[in-house]
Amino acid sequence: MHDPSTPSKQRRRGLLRNPATTWALLFTAVLMGGMAVSDPPQAAAPRVVSPQLVQKVVEQQLHALKHQDARSAFALADADMRTQFGNADAFLATVKEQYPMLMHASSILFLKPESDGTIAVQKVRISDDTGSAWSLTYLLNRQQDNQWRISGCVVTPEGKQILT
Repeated sequence: MHDPSTPSKQRRRGLLRNPATTWALLFTAVLMGGMAVSDPPQAAAPRVVSPQLVQKVVEQQLHALKHQDARSAFALADADMRTQFGNADAFLATVKEQYPMLMHASSILFLKPESDGTIAVQKVRISDDTGSAWSLTYLLNRQQDNQWRISGCVVTPEGKQILT
């Protein structure tokens, strides 16, 4: 007979109990759903995207989080994310609880962002103050005023870094 509590099923259940994994899956689903229902890009001339502007928004939010500046960090989120969290204090409380590594980054490496002119993906690698490495994937939307705002972030652990 097949035992339903096999190690692979137990391992899968354990992964889903991990809050970081659950949030990463949730954000991925939200991001993919948003992309699926968004209007297709218009055939108009493509907008020129400055990688520095996209990177600057993420950099500003990481700086605000490090200094526990809830208002500044929250202001860099898009309207949908602000609605989801309700206020800056709730946003910061969630980051503190679920994503403390964002508040304790000791080193940050920005990769080149990718964009179609309306949506940008900014990948970032960070190390926290415990030496753990993390890969961050930010999704940003260009607003009607041409400002970039963060609509989500997926955090993936990369393990401990060993300095030699």
